[in-house]
Amino acid sequence: MDSLSWPLIFAKMAVQFWPVWAALIVTVALSLHFRRRLGLYGKLFDSTVGILGFVIVMFWVFTAIFADLIITFDPLAQISQMKNVSPGTPVPGSDAWYLLGGDHLARDVFSRVVMGARRVLTIAPAATVIAFMVGITLGLPAGYFGGKLDTGLSFIANLVLAFPVILLFYLLVTPEIRQTGVPVVLAAILFLFPVIFVSVLLNSRYFTTPAKRNLYVGVALALGLWAYSGLAFNADPTGLWSMDPNLLNVFVSVVFVNAPTVFRIVRGIVMDLKSRDYVAAGQTRGEGPWYIMLWEILPNARGPLIVDFCLRIGYTTILLGTLGFFGLGVSPESPDWGSTIDDGRRLLSIYPHPAVVPALALMSLVLGLNLLADGLREESMRD
Repeated sequence: MDSLSWPLIFAKMAVQFWPVWAALIVTVALSLHFRRRLGLYGKLFDSTVGILGFVIVMFWVFTAIFADLIITFDPLAQISQMKNVSPGTPVPGSDAWYLLGGDHLARDVFSRVVMGARRVLTIAPAATVIAFMVGITLGLPAGYFGGKLDTGLSFIANLVLAFPVILLFYLLVTPEIRQTGVPVVLAAILFLFPVIFVSVLLNSRYFTTPAKRNLYVGVALALGLWAYSGLAFNADPTGLWSMDPNLLNVFVSVVFVNAPTVFRIVRGIVMDLKSRDYVAAGQTRGEGPWYIMLWEILPNARGPLIVDFCLRIGYTTILLGTLGFFGLGVSPESPDWGSTIDDGRRLLSIYPHPAVVPALALMSLVLGLNLLADGLREESMRD
């Protein structure tokens, strides 16, 4: 077989991405049809920038979901004749091609970039969600009650934020830190906050109906503590909830670095909103502090928090890529984009494709998240 020209390479890649195109068409069509019933998400489709960001982000989300259907080769498989081959090179003895060439270990760059999306979009959003739960759980009472609680929590947050982010990440993910047990201690503390957040959320919502409250809080505690034991201590007997040490290191580092910033944002918003009339009305009705914080103030802060959430996933994606580039991310053979860029940079002047392709993928995802955040900010300001 002959090597493929660039138009044929793009055509074959487009065919490989057919599940993504199908999912995108269905998602956008349904969203446009029901947008007037979907609140802020529906209003996003009134913004050209928001639609563009949404499509880019969802392209990579669906790529991560359907990665097993899209890849043309095992991302870890090595074919000796395909070392550093150029894009569109046919694989000997088969009717397939390395669509985006091979890397220095003769692995398919296209398949590694596609599977790398799954790695990035597994860690970044999940870690950001937990960081937000930590920041919200601590930021709400700090801003609402003030006083010594606010002073103490703010001091701890400022202490963490005083360190340069990249340096703090670098320190937290080194193998030597893992040997000290610090990641496990941080996981034991940080992973407890989602359980606390959901339990308090349900307890405050159904406090006046004890039967529902006890059922919902009990289920939340049972499921939460089950997941907590597996993720933090690898003690889940079923093996459903578990995290390898490298991934735990990275995950805890992302949460630890992002939570103080979220805390400060939430604290500032609460200090502004707690003087509003609807808060005073809730206090007059006899609503408890946590009900007011979680069901009166927090929903009215959703706009800035959603925007920051999107931006923070982008920042986290860049940080994960940076860690992978320095060889401090997940396992070395992992197809995450940072590691792939690091593998390709050594021969960048001769064979640019192994490093350029994942770099463009990383750039496009972060660009999509920034555009999505801009669209959400634009629409939330109109509320």
